[in-house]
Amino acid sequence: MKKLFSFVLLFFASLVVAQEDFFQSIEFKNIGPTIMSGRVVDLAVNPENPAEFYAAYASGGLWYTSNNGNSFVPVMDNSPTLNCGTVAVDWRSGTIWVGTGEVNASRSSYSGIGVLKSIDKGKTWENIGLKDSHHISQILVNPNNINEIVVGVVGHLYTPNEERGVFKSFDGGKTWKKSLFINTESGIIDVVVAPDNFNIQYASVWQENRKAWNFKGNGIASAVYKSTDAGSTWECITDKANGFPHNEGVGRIGLAIFNENIIYAVVDNQNKRPEVKTEKPLDANMALFQTNVIGCELYKSEDGGKNWKRTHENFLDDLYYSYGYYFGTIAVDAKNSERVYIAGVPLLFSEDGGKKFGKISGENVHSDHHVIWVNPKNPNHIINGNDGGVNITYDNGQNWFKCNNQAVGQFYSINVDEQEPYNVYGGMQDNGVWVGPSNYKHSLDWQDDGKYPYEFLIWGDGMQVQIDKRNPNIVIAGSQFGNYVRINRTKKTKKEITPRAKKESKPYRYNWQTPILLSSHNQDILYIGSNFLHRSMDQGDTWEVISPDLTQGTKEGNVAFGTITTISESPLQFGLLYTGSDDGLIYVSKDGGATWSKISNPQTSSLPQNFWISRVVASSHKKERVYVTLNGYRNDDFTPMVFVSEDYGQNWKNIGKSLPASPVNVILEDPKNENLLFIGTDNNLFVSIDKGVTWQEFSNGIPNVAIHDLVIQKKENDLVVGTHGRSIYKANISNIQKLNNEVLEKELYIYDCKPIVKEGFWGNRRNTWEKPFEPKIEFWFYSNDQKEVQIEIINPIGQKIYQKTITAQKGLNKIEYDLTLSQETVEKWKTKEPKLEFKTAKNDKVYLPVSKYKLKVIDNKKIVEKEFAVEESKK
Repeated sequence: MKKLFSFVLLFFASLVVAQEDFFQSIEFKNIGPTIMSGRVVDLAVNPENPAEFYAAYASGGLWYTSNNGNSFVPVMDNSPTLNCGTVAVDWRSGTIWVGTGEVNASRSSYSGIGVLKSIDKGKTWENIGLKDSHHISQILVNPNNINEIVVGVVGHLYTPNEERGVFKSFDGGKTWKKSLFINTESGIIDVVVAPDNFNIQYASVWQENRKAWNFKGNGIASAVYKSTDAGSTWECITDKANGFPHNEGVGRIGLAIFNENIIYAVVDNQNKRPEVKTEKPLDANMALFQTNVIGCELYKSEDGGKNWKRTHENFLDDLYYSYGYYFGTIAVDAKNSERVYIAGVPLLFSEDGGKKFGKISGENVHSDHHVIWVNPKNPNHIINGNDGGVNITYDNGQNWFKCNNQAVGQFYSINVDEQEPYNVYGGMQDNGVWVGPSNYKHSLDWQDDGKYPYEFLIWGDGMQVQIDKRNPNIVIAGSQFGNYVRINRTKKTKKEITPRAKKESKPYRYNWQTPILLSSHNQDILYIGSNFLHRSMDQGDTWEVISPDLTQGTKEGNVAFGTITTISESPLQFGLLYTGSDDGLIYVSKDGGATWSKISNPQTSSLPQNFWISRVVASSHKKERVYVTLNGYRNDDFTPMVFVSEDYGQNWKNIGKSLPASPVNVILEDPKNENLLFIGTDNNLFVSIDKGVTWQEFSNGIPNVAIHDLVIQKKENDLVVGTHGRSIYKANISNIQKLNNEVLEKELYIYDCKPIVKEGFWGNRRNTWEKPFEPKIEFWFYSNDQKEVQIEIINPIGQKIYQKTITAQKGLNKIEYDLTLSQETVEKWKTKEPKLEFKTAKNDKVYLPVSKYKLKVIDNKKIVEKEFAVEESKK
């Protein structure tokens, strides 16, 4: 009940925080990228009009197209979560159901909040239950009665829970009955229904147990069940000697149904995992990674599950490098039961019922496949959802076109350089490390058409990026488990730089997202964390270990653990270093690594114990100050854990109490205003203007998506936000940085207005096919309360040339003015200054002449004003 309450709190608390409008005037802009896309976990296609379909992204929400993927619109941006497991649609009524929470059991498969329903094509959403399910695999809706719903629930990823199995509702989700439950560690990974008989259903049970240090994706409970009464009761059909494997090694099972009797099951059989052959020996981290390689088998039943037979003699060799917990979906041609497709790495196709398989691939298709839709009327027409988005073929995979115009990238980390304009760098899940521009007008400007200056740096799961401030062409970037390279973008060279242990020593343990850091004091000095902290004085050419093991040591399991997850060096003191680990330890060194002190001791520290340290950040304002965030995602614990110390970590203060329930990924201290902090959680972005005493939602323009990384471009004062599901956003925070105590104590305050340069093209067309250019200016002011105010602009002769009454919000307010003058204003002005020239632009508008003006903000008690100028262009 505690975890259920915690997760429900996430939903309601986020609504409460969202009512705060203090920074509502600051809107974030999505800057892409789009071409790399993100992981698609399900598709819902209109069988009568396949150009109309929905694509569900693991952490990027639900997207709709009515033009065969030429364009998509998001339909879940106003829902409490974007984390999707499955989608179902009744095309006659337009009703949508989304089972939230990805089911692929990866280290970034985010939890959901139950079943969401929309009856207005995504404009509004209703939560209809199963809120503690966390991960939902399938929703079946009776086409003759949409109030009859069957839901397959995987359950919690990291901890046991009761709300898993098959659930059924007869009243549209008002009430639910658990019709199949195995145990608290086994859930339903797939449910299929006979095409013309809703009574006949098959469900596959998956027993799995994931921990931060170990993943067991198999167990004796993994099996196939059958229902003949529309999911009300179930019978296991694979626990007898009927040809289907029934042992501890059975893992994830994917199902495809041709009719009531013919059914396929793709099985991750861990008891028969084939030997993995590699060109060179694997290090300890990749060796653990490869232990989850699937032993993939395909089984077929032609008598409704009474008997099963493996369709092939040997293992599906082409699937040796797939991972059983991450893939496991299958599709069958609706007209020909011999034509079978299996999603994995790569996409496989058989024309003989699974006896032999061939690969389906394409130059512009990602290699990791998750969902396949085969047109029931044209089996050569396939829509494929993969780790790179959506692809469509009309010739059974010989040719594909890519449908990626959505900014749904899943970023682990981001960074910026100091170029003008600056560039943004990012490491993405499954899609490598990229660099692209920050100053283009829309998110499509990173797309791969050769026109825009984006650049692909490395492949794999992209991780952290560091840029040499002296030479932005020198970039340190890497992929999973600490595989980093130094890149010279000018010379097009890459050099592997990851430190490796000597043969006679135990191998270093590297985290999936291994932290790296270029010293702000000396850009030749590079730090990287394994279970030790390593330092290079020459950007990775040579290394030295400068610490003891800074973790709790090894832990038996098949996932690399006991690793450093975060590194920070004080901008105020060279060699003042902090590290945090995945097993909850935080260390400090004040002498460049010569000595270390643990500052997370349970005997002396108030910090929660044994949680993943997601960030440790040394303050740029006070040498003794340090921030730390802990993350309970891998414990299914959604408590926000944020702490600050004013004495190098000897004592800690909890500053996350007012945050809504959601694991915290990142904290960022503003470099110009020590009171200003930013927090990124698994569900939103937050800001504090009082060092964490209070927090406010700061996400106008950003939906409820996981925030993985934050960085401030110091010259432009832009906050750049890396999300795990909706690519990258940015907003200028200059006005927030200026919210010091002096400003906050005022009733009204107008920010300085930059001079406006008058250009000759105002109101004119640059080309005959373009609309006239119409300028506008933004004025900003602060109000200590919500109230009605009068906005006035006064010209040099005291004439009121603009006025407007608005309701000022408590906090920052923005006024937009198009710089135009009414004809009446022009005539009156001319009487006072007859020599002043007023030109009418080609759009028939008159714009402010070069001069000085006053902006006034007036309420009943106070008048504040600020001068601004329109200046002549120097061109």
